[in-house]
Amino acid sequence: MGTHRAPELTEPTLLTFHDAATGEHVDLSASELGGCAAQVAGLLREGCGLAEGDRAAVLLPPHWLTAAVLMGAWSAGLRVSLQGTATAGLDVLEPGADLPYDVLFVAADRIGSWLERIPEAKHRFSLFAEEAPEGYRDLESAVDEFSPHVPAPGRTRAGDAVTPDGTTYGSFGAIAAELAERIGLRGGDRLLVNAATQEHPLKWLLAPLSAGASVVIAANADPEAFAALARSERTTHSLQ
Repeated sequence: MGTHRAPELTEPTLLTFHDAATGEHVDLSASELGGCAAQVAGLLREGCGLAEGDRAAVLLPPHWLTAAVLMGAWSAGLRVSLQGTATAGLDVLEPGADLPYDVLFVAADRIGSWLERIPEAKHRFSLFAEEAPEGYRDLESAVDEFSPHVPAPGRTRAGDAVTPDGTTYGSFGAIAAELAERIGLRGGDRLLVNAATQEHPLKWLLAPLSAGASVVIAANADPEAFAALARSERTTHSLQ
């Protein structure tokens, strides 16, 4: 009798990123996204020397690396202020000048507009720059320098603070689940999100993940490109 080898199983895609302007297309499974997030945690813990309770400002647009930054910062126990426009019924915290930050993540084209609103951080990383501006390190290359950092089991608890104002993981999770319910997301669904209009991570990351759905981020997509992505990616819901 011949030897039969079981076919290799391909892990489904959890997050897809499309940029119509640059042609960038990234597909990440849950384990791949988790690995990227663990590298960010390594950067924060080992590279920056940060600890639980330290403050991070994440002023980045929807992007696969933004997802890794957020998940890595949370897994490292940091309190994170989020970029994004408020949504009805959701309490959104944005960075304020009265809060000191230990690390800042910002898109290169937004640095000037934010420097007047927040104090200088000890560690600064930029996204979307061929060369990082003076005083900033390129985010993607900085992350690539570090091996994954795996936090101790049980580090994240529902009652732990996830933002500088003390909002807990449990509260954030409840808000994400409520938003997923509003959108109508269920396990196995696929959500297409317009990066230009849906910047808050509750919409493009936490809501779909809370429902067991995957997400497709469409950057720089006009209505025609957005509709084409909905067809090619076989999405079930969209946020334009």
